[in-house]
Amino acid sequence: MKLFLTNCPYKYSFLDEYNKLIPRRDVPSYPKYMLSQETIGALRKPTFDVWLWEPNEMLSCLEHMYHDLGLVKDFNINPITMKRWLMCIRDNYRNNPFHNFRHCFCVTQMMYSMISLCNLQAKISQMDILILMTASVCHDLDHPGYNNTYQINARTELAVRYNDISPLENHHCAVAFQILAQAECNILSSLDKEQFKRIRQGIITLILATDMARHAEILDSFKETVDEFSYSNEEHVTQLKMILIKCCDISNEVRPMEIAEPWVDCLLEEYFMQSDREKSEGLPVAPFMDRDKVTKPTAQIGFLKFVLIPMFETVTRLFPEVEEVMLQPLWESRDRYEELKQIDDAMKEIRPSEVVFAGSPDYSKFLLLILQNWSEPAEYNL
Repeated sequence: MKLFLTNCPYKYSFLDEYNKLIPRRDVPSYPKYMLSQETIGALRKPTFDVWLWEPNEMLSCLEHMYHDLGLVKDFNINPITMKRWLMCIRDNYRNNPFHNFRHCFCVTQMMYSMISLCNLQAKISQMDILILMTASVCHDLDHPGYNNTYQINARTELAVRYNDISPLENHHCAVAFQILAQAECNILSSLDKEQFKRIRQGIITLILATDMARHAEILDSFKETVDEFSYSNEEHVTQLKMILIKCCDISNEVRPMEIAEPWVDCLLEEYFMQSDREKSEGLPVAPFMDRDKVTKPTAQIGFLKFVLIPMFETVTRLFPEVEEVMLQPLWESRDRYEELKQIDDAMKEIRPSEVVFAGSPDYSKFLLLILQNWSEPAEYNL
């Protein structure tokens, strides 16, 4: 795999762990974006437009979240260390189409909005809030752009190192704590040994929970406890935190269509890069990643119906306030993609070799097919 270079003094890759740069001890600087009250309010909502912000502005937003939640104060985090840590986090996300620093910001901002929406600070400890936020920030560190299936089938160094068990998620955890091992980036330096141990284990548990191979296992466990959920039960709270980071990790369709849809294009681009490579290397190719087989509607309908909606419906049983703000947009997104698929299917009934001219025998058939399947034409901007 290609080694990505960066200006970050703590850049890690599984190919260069013995060639780390000497840590920099100067005061980090990036243009401080002064958040307006409008931005501060919007930042707490799932409708926040994550595409409007440059990397330095996203750093300022992340910094604000930690201050606003009281984490900097409660855990005695040095503000300069906080800046160094965030800069290093940014530089340890690669420039993948999807799994990049903007995705990290997107997931963390959704977690911040869920903490606010569900009033979690009144229900769980500040240590749990710190675990949720920090796991969100770190959950895809140094993602190479090729998923676990590729790692295992190609027998990559990561798959060998982690014995085919969640190789990417294990790597994300390792990079996160390699960064925190540097004094200049250790936002947990004020914790005692027992506190650090609890937070480390909590972060590892949540990052490992983002492996979609474990989706059914984790959701089923949460379903068993949700109707008798107790915040005094540590295992229940751990299951909740695992579900929350899973929700945030795959929550793009919760956002407004104009914010969500570009993420689908980014994900498909990354999928196609992988499937093209798998074809060239003679490896199995998943149909949902094959550019010759998948379309945007077909990619999203199944994911919405069988993954996203059931998970958010379960969360709604514990937090009814989630339904209007997060579940309703998922239902609407599902309906929209199903209508788009109907249009695609209707278009396929016209043979590709035929050119349909106004006034020709097939023109009325062409119009009828479109009208039958196009209920809200203005929405699609076609």
